[in-house]
Amino acid sequence: MGKVGIEHGAGGRETWELIKRLIVSRVPEDLRRVEGGYGLDVLDDGAVIRFGDRFLAVATDSFTVNPPVFPGGDIGHLAACGAINDVVMMGAKPVALMDAVVVEEGLDEGLLQRILNSFISVLEGEGVALIGGDFKVMPKGTVDNVVITATGLGVGEGDPIVDKVRPGDKIVVSGPVGEHGAAILAAQLGMANDLPKIRSDSKPLTKTVLPVINAYKARIHAARDPTRGGLAATLNEWVEGANLTIVIRRAEVPVRTEVREFLDAMGVDPLNLACEGVAALAVSPDVAEEVVEELRKAGEVRATIVGEVVEPPTTLLSGRVVAVTEVGGKVLLEPRPVNLPRIC
Repeated sequence: MGKVGIEHGAGGRETWELIKRLIVSRVPEDLRRVEGGYGLDVLDDGAVIRFGDRFLAVATDSFTVNPPVFPGGDIGHLAACGAINDVVMMGAKPVALMDAVVVEEGLDEGLLQRILNSFISVLEGEGVALIGGDFKVMPKGTVDNVVITATGLGVGEGDPIVDKVRPGDKIVVSGPVGEHGAAILAAQLGMANDLPKIRSDSKPLTKTVLPVINAYKARIHAARDPTRGGLAATLNEWVEGANLTIVIRRAEVPVRTEVREFLDAMGVDPLNLACEGVAALAVSPDVAEEVVEELRKAGEVRATIVGEVVEPPTTLLSGRVVAVTEVGGKVLLEPRPVNLPRIC
């Protein structure tokens, strides 16, 4: 066995290979989920425990973003939104959160107060309860600033959304991609003040995306907020191991001009950068246009169909994602997250 590297935490293929090798493979199959629900057997945004015709969605995530305060938000805001959105992507209404906060000895209490205020403000705005958590302090030098783990709990009716794309599905994104990753990259490079229009898209999707998911749940076959690894990682996960291909049209993927220009200068593909306020959906073709229209009415004004799921034209493209370029060429879209540690 080798050493764990930064790339193992980037949310791409290396991350999932490590998880499957060191964790999933060690857990007996009958202990990968609660009977009737979903868990390690699907490795979705969260897990599901069933109670009759209702289900409890549970999602947990750790946030280590650096800097802890960045254009468009801070680690507290990000943690609350991230936990909420993971539950939303399962088709559940977020009802409660728990948190675990670990801070470095000597952290400025004013900064900690700002972070916790941001966390609580998101919950207040969404009507989500904070029902408990944990707080610890580590000796100086053993943790950098602050780490927050948030666990979201949500309740849904009927069947949850468990990612399983089908031939013909249209790929819909609810808004511009790469925003959060671009903001963190600019901040880490010390360029944030020079790029005031580049800001994180960190926001909860409860009020805009969840109503649409609930209205079309039977016709939405996959839902994910493309955080670490960005849209490219999400789409590749959806077809990994399946005899399917996803084809996207790069010209249709919404990217704000300021973000595109900055990332072009950095040589970074926005499809590989984290989003923190965007949903990616795989939708039956007969309702895809309706879903886009409803998302726009709800406030996601740049919701767009960017591609579709197809039968692989050749066995070489089975389980792969193909991007049609702006000039009509076709290239494989690989899950290659930017080597940008502590992006979320």
